[in-house]
Amino acid sequence: MAAKGKRKANDVAETHQTIEEQTRAFLKSGGAIEQVRSGVSGQASLGGPKPSAFASKRQG
Repeated sequence: MAAKGKRKANDVAETHQTIEEQTRAFLKSGGAIEQVRSGVSGQASLGGPKPSAFASKRQG
């Protein structure tokens, strides 16, 4: 099993290095990184409001 753990560690290091290289290339090409407040998503909401717990109790 030690070989499996070592393989995973190598994959993680390779992934980290790849992300770092891609980020460096992105910034070098004029890209910019926008910081987003914690808890805020950049994705648009696809659904309406979630039903409240009270509403689900009344239906069931």
